[in-house]
Amino acid sequence: MTEKLTLVIPTLNEVANLPLLLERVTASLEKQPLAFEILIVDDGSCDGTEELISSIITRDTRIRLLVRREERGLSGAILHGWENCSASILGVIDADLQHPPELLPALVGVIQEGYDVAIGSRYARGAQVHHWSGLRRLLSMAAVWVTYPIQRCTLKAQDPMSGYFLVRRKCVEKVEFQSTGFKLLLEILVRGRVASVQEVPIIFGRRLTGRSKANLGVAWEYLRLLSRLYASRYVRRPSARLTIDPQHYVGD
Repeated sequence: MTEKLTLVIPTLNEVANLPLLLERVTASLEKQPLAFEILIVDDGSCDGTEELISSIITRDTRIRLLVRREERGLSGAILHGWENCSASILGVIDADLQHPPELLPALVGVIQEGYDVAIGSRYARGAQVHHWSGLRRLLSMAAVWVTYPIQRCTLKAQDPMSGYFLVRRKCVEKVEFQSTGFKLLLEILVRGRVASVQEVPIIFGRRLTGRSKANLGVAWEYLRLLSRLYASRYVRRPSARLTIDPQHYVGD
């Protein structure tokens, strides 16, 4: 079976970033060998995102748009996109241009080498994050540190909270994930059928325009996810919300 990549871009009021982002993502994906599509999953933005993407789609059929009217949440948007595609390789990149799209061919190369997950990592050797304050850096490191007990000994990722990664569909299909929250990669590493991980260092940039979605609600959702993952790891309680099932998708 010919492999295909679906790259999901979850959006919420990111219209100012999208023209440049799509230009850079498309140019990068054209440099790698896989057939691909770019799937915008928008959580009901009120800034003209739907109109912009609808006009772009008329010029490039490799770009699709899904709009969620009743739900919001980063993980849920990604999972919704993956449910509504048939690709064998699934991916995600943020819409704020902090992740460099030019590294997409390198991430695809990692998958083609046989790895199950390829992570655009802020903490792998060679990565750079210049604009964080000391407090932000400390909080991020602490958030990573508390994941080590629930990550598998042979698969510990240095950046398990990255929002820029690729994963083989076989590793996540029919695995149940919670649809709320913002740290899907961590849940995949803990619950998915993942046998190998490789991290690619990135230069983590500044947000181009718009507002960050990070707030106390995001922190709360992260704590809730951690509690569920710790419970499932050590108490074996189910904490599932949404299953990636290829039978859910009906054709391209």
